[in-house]
Amino acid sequence: MTRDTLLPPESLARYADAIVQASLGIEDGDTLVVQGEPEHRELLVAVAGSAYRAGARFVDVVTADPLVMRARLLHGSDDAIGALSPWSRRRLREVSGPRGALAAIAGDGEAGYLDGVKPERIATDYSRLAKQLAFLRRAQLNMRARWVIAGWPTDHWAGQVYSGLEPLKAKRRLARDLLHFCRLGDKDGKGTSAWLKHVRTLSRRSAKLSKLGLTRLELRGPGTELDLGFVAGTRWLGGQEELVDGRMLASNMPTEEVFTSPDPRATNGTFRCTFPLSFRGRLIEGLRGEFSNGRLVRLEADSDDDRDFVAAYIDTDKMGRRLGEVALVDASSRIGQTGRIYYNTLLDENAAAHFAFGSGFGGTRSETPARGVNRSVIHLDVMIGGAKLEATGVNARGRRIPLIREGAWQI
Repeated sequence: MTRDTLLPPESLARYADAIVQASLGIEDGDTLVVQGEPEHRELLVAVAGSAYRAGARFVDVVTADPLVMRARLLHGSDDAIGALSPWSRRRLREVSGPRGALAAIAGDGEAGYLDGVKPERIATDYSRLAKQLAFLRRAQLNMRARWVIAGWPTDHWAGQVYSGLEPLKAKRRLARDLLHFCRLGDKDGKGTSAWLKHVRTLSRRSAKLSKLGLTRLELRGPGTELDLGFVAGTRWLGGQEELVDGRMLASNMPTEEVFTSPDPRATNGTFRCTFPLSFRGRLIEGLRGEFSNGRLVRLEADSDDDRDFVAAYIDTDKMGRRLGEVALVDASSRIGQTGRIYYNTLLDENAAAHFAFGSGFGGTRSETPARGVNRSVIHLDVMIGGAKLEATGVNARGRRIPLIREGAWQI
């Protein structure tokens, strides 16, 4: 390992192979687009190398600087807000097809990069882009496209998680965490075998939940008393999932969840987030609210500005105040076991149960086209779980089935 690298070469290659080969299944002749920020360069290069070793024909690495985004939102003309270049559209059309794949690298490189930008301008930017990218979102949610999101440390992100360490040590510590969470550490066995074993275990758990035929889910915890309804034919997903063409995909690295899409008309009750929400360079504390007949009717946060920031985002779409996902995570989660907040949704949503405002997943229904799935253009995960959260399922006969008690799965 050189002076400034975050992982030894063999560990970095192992992580890249898990992203490219074990999770995406890149093969001869495929096209891979890799998206990240400038600070992600070490992993971006490793992912490209892994893809070419697997036989990829093209690997297109696209870096986006959050400060360039800020400049566009502050100073760009109205035509520049929500604009998507023709070459970007063509690139994303490719990754939504059978020979393409997308790898997105997460890890904020700049704190508060949207501070001072009017929320309405941010919302307009997102709304316009979302409409233009609806084809990609549909392909991903309907299990037709290959995509994965994985983390990589930055000075800002590692500084949030390990504030007592100097930047390079903090980033190296966070990089080791990522390997541990993805079952890629030295004690996890050779290559990507432990990662694949883990995602297949989650797949079996989701299959068991699907067989229960639940019509309702009750979530009870500190500040949370939610009842969610399900339509007939609802399936649970998690871990490794099968695409419509038969290929296997593991789209979140790391992952600990099993999830489904509830009936967007049938959520009632109150919730309180157990983790801060790290969203677009801002940390949202104390998010809480209430649902009635599927719609969010009250939203609060410790800061009114933060509440308005989140509300402006979910209100960019008429279905943004309804749910598209509910996910269950128990105390066996390696991320949750650390007791640490990671200030990143990719990790924090896999430490605790959560739900998502906005779009649902077509693969969570047994029939095609999928019925009773939220068709929003947004998707925002918020964490409501923890050691004291209890989950109870109810089937069509009214039988109550304990799912999670005292932090452990009961099925």
